[in-house]
Amino acid sequence: MTRPLITVVGPTATGKSDLAIALSRQLGGEIVNADALQLYRGMDIGTAKLPPHERGGITHRLIDVLDIHESASVSEFQRLAREAIGDIEARSGQPVMVGGSGLYVRAVTDDIRFPGTDPDVRARLEAEVASQGAASLHSRLRALDPPAADTIAPGDSRRIVRALEVIEITGSPFTAHLPDYTYVRPTVQIGLVLDRDVLHRRIEDRVHRMWEAGWVDEVVGLRALGLRASSTAGQAIGYAEIAAHLDGTMTRAEAIDRTIIRTRQFAKRQVTWFRRDARVHLLPADAPDLVERALSLTS
Repeated sequence: MTRPLITVVGPTATGKSDLAIALSRQLGGEIVNADALQLYRGMDIGTAKLPPHERGGITHRLIDVLDIHESASVSEFQRLAREAIGDIEARSGQPVMVGGSGLYVRAVTDDIRFPGTDPDVRARLEAEVASQGAASLHSRLRALDPPAADTIAPGDSRRIVRALEVIEITGSPFTAHLPDYTYVRPTVQIGLVLDRDVLHRRIEDRVHRMWEAGWVDEVVGLRALGLRASSTAGQAIGYAEIAAHLDGTMTRAEAIDRTIIRTRQFAKRQVTWFRRDARVHLLPADAPDLVERALSLTS
């Protein structure tokens, strides 16, 4: 009998990776990454990617599978993640999927079929973003599909373009293509939550640690390779701020403060996304018996 897929979800800085490793150790599992930005090689510090020596000896799948000039596709991720999960199960392992990219998680757990694409429509919309700015297209999205606009940040040009593309080529709202919460297989979802002030402090502390750990050098190295970030990788919080600092348009303090603010805003959207899904079992991330409580949900 196939064991349920376990997912560990929630906002950034809540310790999802640590819990996923602990569960994998207890259950004989392997981890499948569901963080869109950890798919990218070279984007390590700024995405809080665990280095190999901190992964507890647990195999991690779908990390470092794209170069930063490649665009991540939710539909392609769906295929790769389901293949990885099937491979783990074929060897009698327990798949544990972990990440805070809500749509990526749902693409794997739920019965979601993605609309096609139209290169001409997408190119035109991307040109409009370049000339008018993402905020202008976000206002258009709000007029056409308010629920979609509520879940997509005004500066997230990639997702804004995709939502408008789907609306144009299908004639229906983008949110109409997100089905009801229906699993395609048995699944147990564990969501980590923290008090807002505690989460904000964690985010601030982590951003400072990332800078001290060499985040600026990471960005310098990526730029030195002459690689142009894709529209997906280019959305990574902090990388644009560091680039602006390197170009002299932001001070170090301004870049750090802006990164903290953007990360807190992102965490708020993550909280909203996962709380909306009643199937997610919410657990306090700072509970001393967190692992035991999570394990009780999987049995």
